[in-house]
Amino acid sequence: MSQAQSFLNLVFIGFISLFPPVNPLGTALLLDPFFHHLNQHERRTAAKKIALYCLALCAATTIVGSWIFKLFSISIPVVQIAGGILICKMGWELLSSETPIKTSEGVNGHPDELKNQQNIDELLFYPLAFPMTTGPGTFSVLLTLSAHSHSSHLPVYFMNLSAIIFAVVLMTILIYFSFAFTPNLVKRFGPRGRLVVNRLTAFLVFCVGLQIMTTGLISLIK
Repeated sequence: MSQAQSFLNLVFIGFISLFPPVNPLGTALLLDPFFHHLNQHERRTAAKKIALYCLALCAATTIVGSWIFKLFSISIPVVQIAGGILICKMGWELLSSETPIKTSEGVNGHPDELKNQQNIDELLFYPLAFPMTTGPGTFSVLLTLSAHSHSSHLPVYFMNLSAIIFAVVLMTILIYFSFAFTPNLVKRFGPRGRLVVNRLTAFLVFCVGLQIMTTGLISLIK
């Protein structure tokens, strides 16, 4: 496989693996009540800030991920197996569930109550960007991808790291558009369309998790 093919393959794997824990479309619908009082310009500004916060969090997790494994003396194949199982589990849950698996993590109370307590700008990082858009599930996937891309050959390692970062950038762009244009998505997409996208993505995620787990098993056996 050429370097360009390897790069694009890892970008695809990263993007598909990140879709279920981030679930930008479902999260945008879930958090839409926070933005009902904003006009279109203010909504886009808020969406841009959330996307940038998510990008910073995910990029930092990706870059330091492999060093965390070295710090705790965890072998890369073990992380690949554990992470592959986790990704398979998320894909299976999304396949078998009637509603999107994304839930609000760490936030209590109705959005209207929170808006009365704080200005929307104070909510953009916590809890909207973290943990409701990118939470523990997202970071677990990024750590797994970081392990999957690990290589003792530095040029290959940096190429793999760049591919994951590029996948993160693509996901944050999707986060921005999902948050900025939620009313349009609701009208055009419809509940049936969201269900189809969730099911197709879930199957791809399950296959990606299985592939990562198999790679770890083969490395462990060798």
